[in-house]
Amino acid sequence: MPKTMPDTMPDTMNVIEITQPGGPEVLRAATRPVPLPGAGQVVIRVAYAGVNRPDALQRAGAYAPPPGASDLPGLEASGIIVAIGPGVDRWRVGDAVCALLPGGGYAEYVATPAAHCLPVPDGLSLQQAACLPETFFTVWSNVFIRGGLQAGERFLVHGGSSGIGTTAIQLANAFGARVFATAGSDAKCAACVAVGAEVAINYRDQDFVEVVRAQGGADLILDMVGGAYLQRNIKALADDGRLVQIAFLQGAKAEVNFAQMMVRRLTLTGSTLRPQSDLAKARIAEALLAQVWPLLQAGRVAPVIDSEFPLADAAAAHAHMESSSHIGKIVLCLRS
Repeated sequence: MPKTMPDTMPDTMNVIEITQPGGPEVLRAATRPVPLPGAGQVVIRVAYAGVNRPDALQRAGAYAPPPGASDLPGLEASGIIVAIGPGVDRWRVGDAVCALLPGGGYAEYVATPAAHCLPVPDGLSLQQAACLPETFFTVWSNVFIRGGLQAGERFLVHGGSSGIGTTAIQLANAFGARVFATAGSDAKCAACVAVGAEVAINYRDQDFVEVVRAQGGADLILDMVGGAYLQRNIKALADDGRLVQIAFLQGAKAEVNFAQMMVRRLTLTGSTLRPQSDLAKARIAEALLAQVWPLLQAGRVAPVIDSEFPLADAAAAHAHMESSSHIGKIVLCLRS
C-alpha cells in the first residue's frame, strides 16, 4: 500500500476536463477520484500547473494522450509528494518537487513516474518550478542532445519570447553559444535580448534568413513554426548546420530541397516529448539535474512567467496562450 501524509488524502479532487474537441470553451470543471500511485510512481498534491501548446492541441483533438495516461490536460506541475508507490526509494512524503507528467496536471492531485520528478531548485518558488519541466526537458533534449549545440556556435530559435524560446535562449547563452531569436513585436524582441539573445529579429519587419546569413548562417535552428519556414530555415543554415523541428504551427508539410541538404551536409531532425519512453524521459531528468539545476540555483537561468490564472479559469488561460500575446510561461494556480 502507498504511504500517505498524516492528513489522509481525500477521495475526490477538482479537475479541469475536456468535454469534447474544440476551443477553450470546452474546458470544464469536474470532480474525479484522487489517483493512487502505481509501481515506480508518486502522487503530487499540485500547487501550480504549467499551460503549454500541447494542452491546446489535446483540447482541440489533435494530440491524444499516450496509452495509460490521464485524459486530463497538463504536462507539468509543481507541488508536494503525498503518496509513494512500490519501488520508489529516492523521494519521501512531503518533498517539494516539479515533474514532467504524462497528463493530468489540471487537477489537485496527479500521479507520475517518480523518475520524472526533480527537486524544486533552491531559491525558486513552487510557481516558478511549475514552469520548468515541459520546456526544460524539451529544450535540453532537442537543442543539446539531438541538436548537439556547442559553445561558440550560432543558434537561432524561432518564437523566442515563448516559454520554449526564453528557456532555449537562456540555456544556449549559458553554455556559450551565440543566440539569435525571432519574435513578432518589438516588445517581444526586447524580452529575447533581456534573457540573453545577441540579436532579436522582428519577423514582421526583417528577414531572418538575411540577418542570420550575414553572420555566417546558423549552426543550429530550433523551429516550432514549420510550413513555409522549412525552406527559409534551410537557407539560413550554415554548411553542416542542423535543423530541429519541435512543432508546426503553420503546417506539417513542406517541400525539401534534397540537393541543398546533400551538398551542404545539412541535418534535418525533430522530436516530440510526450510519446517518448519513461526511460528516455528519466535520462533527460538526470541530465537536467546534473547540468542545468546548478544554473537555476545560481540564478544564471530562470523561468520567465507571463501570467497566473486560477484552475477554474483554465479556459481563459488557453485563450490567452492562443492569442500569442504572452511573453514566457502561463501557469494555473491550485493553492487555496
